[in-house]
Amino acid sequence: MPDDLRHEREGERAQPGARGEGKIGLIAGSGRFPVLFAQAARARGLAVHAVAHELEADPTLTLSVDSLDWVKVGQLDGIRAVLARHGVTRAVMAGGIGRIRSFTQARPDLGALRVVASLRSMRDDEVLRAVADAFERQGITIVAPTAFVPEVLAGRGLLAGPPPSAAQERDAAIGAEVAEALGRVDVGQTVMVKDGAVLAVEAVEGTDEAIRRGGRYGGRGAVVVKRAKPGQDLRFDLPAVGPQTIEVMREVGAAVLVVEAGKTVLLDRESLFKWAGRLRISVLGR
Repeated sequence: MPDDLRHEREGERAQPGARGEGKIGLIAGSGRFPVLFAQAARARGLAVHAVAHELEADPTLTLSVDSLDWVKVGQLDGIRAVLARHGVTRAVMAGGIGRIRSFTQARPDLGALRVVASLRSMRDDEVLRAVADAFERQGITIVAPTAFVPEVLAGRGLLAGPPPSAAQERDAAIGAEVAEALGRVDVGQTVMVKDGAVLAVEAVEGTDEAIRRGGRYGGRGAVVVKRAKPGQDLRFDLPAVGPQTIEVMREVGAAVLVVEAGKTVLLDRESLFKWAGRLRISVLGR
């Protein structure tokens, strides 16, 4: 990673005192959510000190934060050291870490190894809660990013596109039931259904690849359901969809996207709704 992206650039960002209302840490993964969070937090007068995961976070995040340092996946002590250097006592986790990359490219330090040794399983929620607990023992409280950007959460009702058919409503109900069962055992958040048959469920590959896999079994007209896990911890791993989700649905011919209202992050919602409307893909919040 180039040095000019690894550390804050002198003179380009306001100092924390100049922003007047404190500071917050941002532990950044992939996608647009870290950028949206950083912009919203700074608009509220907070200095944002980001620690970004290499090969996951968007390098343009540097334009939206007060400082930016890069770490490899699994470097918990490295994250803590950066946040402590900036005097950060609260932080958010925003953006995902690809499960496959976390298995193949992680470089765990002693802090991460201590967390892993304390776990009974490597399920997402258990890992993330243990990581949050480890930070809190070091004086850094992990808080929910959506408390700063509630406007990114999905509302209720028909959000874009045409109303679904009666058959698609039935598929949506099946998808919601299966997604709830998946979430209860902490497997995934996404289910793809057509004509009452489950075409795909999300596992290690993530949402987009699950949709593509379902599309190989006849995805035209299918319904994609994405919902939070029962008892979802709002501090991390919230479901997220964006224009890219709609594009992948277009690739396979899927027709309806159903998300959980109040618990699903809509990335670049204006573009998402515009693209869905143009393609006549229904987006619903339930």
